[in-house]
Amino acid sequence: MKVIILAAGYATRLYPLTLNRAKPLLDVAGKPMIEHVLDNLSPIKEVERIYVVTNAKFAAQFQSWSEKYRNGKSGSEITIVNDNSTSDANKLGAIGDMHLVLTRERIEDDVIVVAGDNLFNRSLEAFGEFCRQRRAPVVAVYDVGDLEEIKKYNSIETDADGRITFFEEKPAHPKSTLTAIALYYYPQSSLSLIKQYVAEGNNPDQPGRLVEWMHKRTPFYTWRVPGLWFDIGSKESLEEANEIFAREE
Repeated sequence: MKVIILAAGYATRLYPLTLNRAKPLLDVAGKPMIEHVLDNLSPIKEVERIYVVTNAKFAAQFQSWSEKYRNGKSGSEITIVNDNSTSDANKLGAIGDMHLVLTRERIEDDVIVVAGDNLFNRSLEAFGEFCRQRRAPVVAVYDVGDLEEIKKYNSIETDADGRITFFEEKPAHPKSTLTAIALYYYPQSSLSLIKQYVAEGNNPDQPGRLVEWMHKRTPFYTWRVPGLWFDIGSKESLEEANEIFAREE
């Protein structure tokens, strides 16, 4: 199994903190955000290689970080993939970056995809177990508890088995407070659909758009995130995560 960490954004909403520093490398409770992500993934024993896809501006930073982290406690090999974008104007988008890693690295294996700025305060071991049982695409879901907040994300509905029956990115009139977040499992059998999505010229940004398209073509399941989830998109969310994670250390 491989892991792809999406880390090619420019995080302009967090300027000046991210003007010269990649958002996933910002500290949360004393260590880079991306290390919290990797620590939570580490109990999934099948993971044998991690790919961090980033841009030309921050590739050297991630390379430097990965060499230090590899000398520490990382048990999986880490590869930094530079998508060669230089700004929001020529970025590939999250789905475009995922597709780049799959094709450039010739991946034909089960894949976990996670955004480098998504923080969890619980291990993701149960996510790995759930995916192992389903052997079908899976997306993590979280109840944000606010219909207005959902409008920034997506609206999702499932059947009794947790299979997606409805998915809408950036809904104008959401019906529930449950949203899909940037943690996905794509078994090897579904990788051809990712390539088809890109080949058809669909929107390469916002990874939820791939779920919206794919669930109509193959069974796509959901897994509820235990504990807390943070999407670090503002200084306020960064400060809140810092406070909570420091308390739990």
